[in-house]
Amino acid sequence: MRICEAEERCDETSETWRGGGAAVNPTAGNPRRTWWAPIVAWFDSWAASEPVPSEEADRPDWLRVAPFVALHLACFGVLWVGWSPVAIATAGALYLLRMFAVTGFYHRYFSHRTFKTSRLRQFLFAVWGATAVQRGPLWWAGHHRHHHRCSDREEDPHSPIQHGFYWSHMGWIISKGNFLTRRAYVRDLAKFPELVLLDRFDSLVPALLALATYGTGELLAAWWPEFGTNGPQLFVWGFVISTVVLFHATCFINSLAHLVGKRRFPTQDHSRNSLLLALITLGEGWHNNHHYYPTATRQGFYWWEIDPTYWGLKLLEKLGLIWDLRPVPRKVLGERLA
Repeated sequence: MRICEAEERCDETSETWRGGGAAVNPTAGNPRRTWWAPIVAWFDSWAASEPVPSEEADRPDWLRVAPFVALHLACFGVLWVGWSPVAIATAGALYLLRMFAVTGFYHRYFSHRTFKTSRLRQFLFAVWGATAVQRGPLWWAGHHRHHHRCSDREEDPHSPIQHGFYWSHMGWIISKGNFLTRRAYVRDLAKFPELVLLDRFDSLVPALLALATYGTGELLAAWWPEFGTNGPQLFVWGFVISTVVLFHATCFINSLAHLVGKRRFPTQDHSRNSLLLALITLGEGWHNNHHYYPTATRQGFYWWEIDPTYWGLKLLEKLGLIWDLRPVPRKVLGERLA
């Protein structure tokens, strides 16, 4: 039985990939590159509209990714701000809430449309996902859909089999050829102007969250000093450290989930199932299951496969916020369907 999406042609709607020719933004206007374009792109991710020659597609744009690098360096701020139970609890809570947003909304909804919701809630879920600081919903879904079409082939933007661990984990994200939103893959999402706006100005929501953590810490310091926290401390733990850990945990699915674990289903890629990765990503570690049947809401196919994201989505269904969750067909599971 062959269900994996990767059997489709992966070059029909692709705009760019690693080693796959020039990266051309479909919204491109003036192709001339200016030195300040990467800085403008910090705020308007569609501003850098110039074509990227194939020989430059794999190179990092260090000016563009300076905030990404600064975020990692800011983790050392813990040496100055110290810690408190409130700060660590905030970091943990924001990690879990935003991991659920990435796995439940960016991945299972926007990338695979495995359930339905209203337009208003769709936008709110997109805003929730944007707090994870993993770009906008169109960018995330477009690259992920391309990954499924080309999984572990040369055109896969983050295959550890083809391009090595570092590239699959984070090298592809900072390369010039992968900054642009693959709009050809997300025409169904691009018809919503509010999602396009959120995708274009994808730094706005993270900036607001960063300010919120700092402001909350300052309020706690002023009103409840017994909590032992303050603005800088809550910012470093609640936003910086939580975001960096969330980023790398998510990226482990691109890298480690194609290298370690077990293969239940005969997909044409190297996707694997891993309990450890499932635990740190709220269920995304059942990657071989997912690549075999990617349109199911559930990724832990059996009762013993822990999938907290699916449990959360079932709760939202019971509350009437989402509906029509796509099941795993019995023909996929045989008699072992839980």
